[in-house]
Order: sequence, then structure tokens, then C-alpha cells
Amino acid sequence: MDARSARPKGIALTERQRIAWLRLIRSDNVGPATFRDLINHFGSAETALAALPELSARGGATRSIRIATESEAHKELEAARRFGARFVGIGEPEYPQALKQVDGAPPLLAVKGNLAVSSKPAVGIVGSRNASISGAKFAATIARQCGQAGYVVVSGLARGIDTAAHRASLDTGTVAAMAGGLDQPYPPENAGLLDDIWNGSGLAISEMPFGWEPRARDFPRRNRLIAGVSLGVVVVEAAMRSGSLITARLASEFGRLVFAVPGSPLDPRCHGTNGLLKDGAMIVTTPDDVTEALAPLSQIERYAPPVAEEPERDGGRSMLPPDDSDRSLIVDALGPTPVEIDDVIRHTGLPAASVYLVLLELDIAGRLHRHPGGFVSLAMGD
Repeated sequence: MDARSARPKGIALTERQRIAWLRLIRSDNVGPATFRDLINHFGSAETALAALPELSARGGATRSIRIATESEAHKELEAARRFGARFVGIGEPEYPQALKQVDGAPPLLAVKGNLAVSSKPAVGIVGSRNASISGAKFAATIARQCGQAGYVVVSGLARGIDTAAHRASLDTGTVAAMAGGLDQPYPPENAGLLDDIWNGSGLAISEMPFGWEPRARDFPRRNRLIAGVSLGVVVVEAAMRSGSLITARLASEFGRLVFAVPGSPLDPRCHGTNGLLKDGAMIVTTPDDVTEALAPLSQIERYAPPVAEEPERDGGRSMLPPDDSDRSLIVDALGPTPVEIDDVIRHTGLPAASVYLVLLELDIAGRLHRHPGGFVSLAMGD
């Protein structure tokens, strides 16, 4: 089946489920991976919410966990409606298809614009905020040709390369991944560009709450969205310590193609891209280099089963919690060095369900760190 004509699959959330999902992901110590495990274990967000205080206490928390209230969730949903946006769950058809396959993908995305672009194959184009004229021009050329070939162009709404890529693909489809809330564009001078995106053939996405002003630590999260939505990422001009290199690294971790445009070794803006080429990135000297490499990927069946989904009729899983001796055995097996969960199961000899439940307890109590690839470690001090 041609992925470009395939119909997105998924199950729509009820309004009650959407509120519960929003409450769960906005509660303390619940990130995307924890959210997925909670849904998989308890069967629904509502059941998981009810279990959070007990999980936190069993995990050794020293204070009460803050759980987002139903009123707070209603207010955020209403803010989205007034803004012309909505929240899309990872199990729903409108959720960006490639992003579903990423480990730790956000369970809910705030979206505004043309949702049809979320089902199309996408290519990320990122690079220097202080772009050269030739760099911005070449980024626009790549974006324009990729758009004409049927790809949606994804970028981060930043100055320079991002702006050039978005503008060149306004007519064919572009996705702006944002570090703050949808109502907090950054930089502010690109607010007009953002209007053009969501009022035309484009889409804006964010996993952050409305009103959230982006901070430095939020931009890697935005970069993760760019890499996750895309089948491949093109880097055009990037210094050695730039966010674009974070996007490229994440893309590689997700199994995406990484492209780089070579530049002068005398230009600091090209040191990062030249370094990517040394590390094995695909060289780009014409837009055809991108579209030809992506063509086989855009034809495959990309719709993997959603990683977090609950049926319309909720039902939790009945299971007695592990006893204190089992819990101690699991905690003692952990340390500050990340280990695979499967290794913890083999080492302790306990049922997988018991190990996963204790890890959830530690996670909700703020005592567990999750790492890429399904690795976990104890927080420092434990």
C-alpha cells in the first residue's frame, strides 16, 4: 500500500478520556514513557490517576504528588478551543504518523491548522539562525522541491534556515514544531509566519501547555518533535554547538535519515554540518539527493500500532502489588548506571509485571530516571 494514499488508523478519544489524558500528562513525574506504562498497566488514564497517590507512596515519595485537576484540564481544553486549536492523542488518526513510532512520543499534542498534513510523509529542514544568504536560499530550494515531490516540510520556526524552509513550503504543506505553547511563538517576529502556516496549508504542533513561554531547556523537546515527525532531517549550516545537531542526533536515534549540506571549512556556521558528514550523514548538493533517498521510505506502510491507546469502555488490570521483599530486590538491582529493564527482570527472577509496577512506583515518586532505548536508573541519592 502506498503510504501517501493510505488512510491513517487509530481510535478517537472520548471527551472524558481526553480530559483524563490531559490531567495525567500534566501531573507531577508523569512524562511520555511513564504515561504509556501507566495506560498499559491500568487500562485507562482515569484508573491511573486514581492510583497515582498510592504508587507515589509505595515508591518512597517524601511529599504528596501533585495531580492535575479536572478543572485545570477543562480550562486548558477551553483555551485551546478559543484559540482555534485542539488536543490530539497518540492513538487518534490525526496524530502525526511517523511520530507514533518514536519511543517516548508525547501522548497529547496541541495542534492548530490543516490536520491533513499530519498523515503525509515529512522531511525536517533545520539550520543556523544566523544563516548566510546562500544557505537560506538553498534551504528554500530544498523545501520547495520536497514540497513539490509530496513531502511536508517540518522545522522549528526559528530565524534563518527554519524561516526560509517554512516560507518556501507554505503552499505545499509545512509543520511548525514549537518549544512553548501554541500561543507563545518564538521568536516573536515570526508570529506573522505562524499565522500564514496555520491559516494556509500548514500545521503548528506543541506538547506544552497554552501560555507556556519557551525556555532554553524546552528547545531540545521541540527538536525531538522535528526529528520524530520526519522521515529524514536535512541540516543546512550548523555550528558545532547548535540545536540543529541535537535534532540530527535524535533523528539518528529514531532511525531516520540524516542529511547535511557541506560548507566552507572557514565558515563557523558549517563546522557542525561538515562534522555530520564525517560521521556518516548523507551529503546534499542538490534537492534530488534528499527526495531520492526518502522515496523508498515514503512508500512503506508506516502506520505502526499506537503505543498508548484505551478503549471507549475503560477497565483496569487487577493485580496485587509486589510485597516489600520483592520491591527491595528490584530497588537493590538498580543503581546510577542505566540498565535495560529486561536485565532487571532476569536479574531478580520476578515476573515482568511486578518489575514494571515497581518501576512505575519509583517513577511517580521521582526516584527513577528513564533513558533512551528503554534503560532506567535510580535517581542520585537513592
